Amino acid sequence: MFDDMPKVELHLHIDGTLPPRTVLQLAQRNGLIDTLPGDTEEAVASWFVFRDFKHFFEVKRGIKRLLRSEDDFALAAYAAGQELHAQAVRYAELTVTPYSFIDALDQGLTIDALLTGLESGRQRARDEFGIELRWVFDIPRNRAFADYHNGGEYSPHVAQRTLEYALQGKNYGVIGLGLGGNEVNAPPEPFAETFAEAKRHGLRSLPHAGENEGPASIWGAIDALQADRVGHGVRAVEDERLLRALADRQIPLEVNMTSNVYLKFYPNIESHPLPLLDRAGVLVTVNTDDPRLVGTTLTQEYQHLVDVFGYEMRDVIRIARNAFTACYAEPALKTRLLAEFDAWAASMNQGQS
Repeated sequence: MFDDMPKVELHLHIDGTLPPRTVLQLAQRNGLIDTLPGDTEEAVASWFVFRDFKHFFEVKRGIKRLLRSEDDFALAAYAAGQELHAQAVRYAELTVTPYSFIDALDQGLTIDALLTGLESGRQRARDEFGIELRWVFDIPRNRAFADYHNGGEYSPHVAQRTLEYALQGKNYGVIGLGLGGNEVNAPPEPFAETFAEAKRHGLRSLPHAGENEGPASIWGAIDALQADRVGHGVRAVEDERLLRALADRQIPLEVNMTSNVYLKFYPNIESHPLPLLDRAGVLVTVNTDDPRLVGTTLTQEYQHLVDVFGYEMRDVIRIARNAFTACYAEPALKTRLLAEFDAWAASMNQGQS
């Protein structure tokens, strides 16, 4: 039903977007086939199938280790664009964690190579598919704490390093600073100064919050980090005052239904709180997070609104349009994207009249 609907995706991790064929290409060119469970697309696809939280992060770490050079990031950006184009996505803001690739893995990669590679890949995707890609560089929050499992002391180095990378990337499509990773014992508040500096330099505040921690994490994101959007944010339903604040301020939430279910935050799609957030007046958007690893597509996520929650077409259109209004495309591009979507929506309304 929604295959040809023009779409915008706002919450998507580049390492969770790559198809098996691209993962194989990366492994072959870097001599790392032996790090995969097999040398066929079928073997890699089977490896991707979600088993548990631990396995999910093992796969993500395995994919990260394959991205080592400018050419690797060019291929990854292009492959992501190709995947999204197949779902009629016109614009996407993908999360990249440069600290993990450059500092944590210490594989000889530089920020110049990473940025040049991303730029080459996104230009190729634009030329071939007409899709526009932008980047959110996120801070791996857990690495900012000396011993985060035990509430370790915060160190600003990781956050500041990531901000430096993001500022260097502004001319390469970096539009925001994110905050990812496990929220437990890694609250938003210590990152406030870094996010304030990012906003002073024109970057958007786009932290994850309210996925595996509750409302306090979201309050920290919107108050301490002055979040322009919140990644996930679904646990806002546990706090009526927070729901009102999100609705009154119209702070968009980047909701990822299937990902939340696969990562065991909700037992099934039927119990997901997206409809509750929507009815409370919160500006919700639909996204995929790590689509290849949780087995979904953006088209399927929209189909859930109809099949699981009984949404009518006009409400799906309303929610899909939220992503267009909540994105940080340049004004002229945003106007063009909205015009295309509104034309599609008008054609659908005429077809139903």
